[in-house]
Amino acid sequence: MVLWVFGYGSLIWKAGFNYDDRLVGFIKGYRRVFYQGSTDHRGTPEYPGRTVTLEPSEGEVCWGVAYKVSKEDAQIALTYLEVREKQYDTKAYLDFFTEPTATTPAVSGVMVYIASPDLKINKNYLGPTSLEEIAKQIVRAKGPSGPNRDYLFQLEKALVQFGCEDKHVMGLASIVRRILSEDLTPL
Repeated sequence: MVLWVFGYGSLIWKAGFNYDDRLVGFIKGYRRVFYQGSTDHRGTPEYPGRTVTLEPSEGEVCWGVAYKVSKEDAQIALTYLEVREKQYDTKAYLDFFTEPTATTPAVSGVMVYIASPDLKINKNYLGPTSLEEIAKQIVRAKGPSGPNRDYLFQLEKALVQFGCEDKHVMGLASIVRRILSEDLTPL
């Protein structure tokens, strides 16, 4: 059976597994938020970074990419993703759309990794706070995969290439740039 995987964070620009097709599109009823702590990629247990997860939000859409993985490559891709996305405790199977006016999905049953807000099962969930506080954390955090700000800026760049204006991501990137420029300003 063919596997479809939806990426809305770093999977957009770095799949890390073989795939046969890559479609740009969106899922409905969710929004992307920087509420998940990263202690293994973009931060450390002592100072977690922040990565995106999905939050249910009626009327919203979340743009990203869907990867079509062949039956032959599906098990290898799943094994890889289970390690990479290990801090995401929930999998959902959702409809994926490629056209904003479409009422019928381009693909049904696209697998999506989501970090739930339940602290009993997701010890790395950081949750909402002001964009300013999230930005300060992103500016300082870095982990084995690099500085947390690189994750944010790569996500912003990928979304701009799609023509997607994600207010949460764009607003956060703007604040992070402001903080970084203030840090460079002489006293």
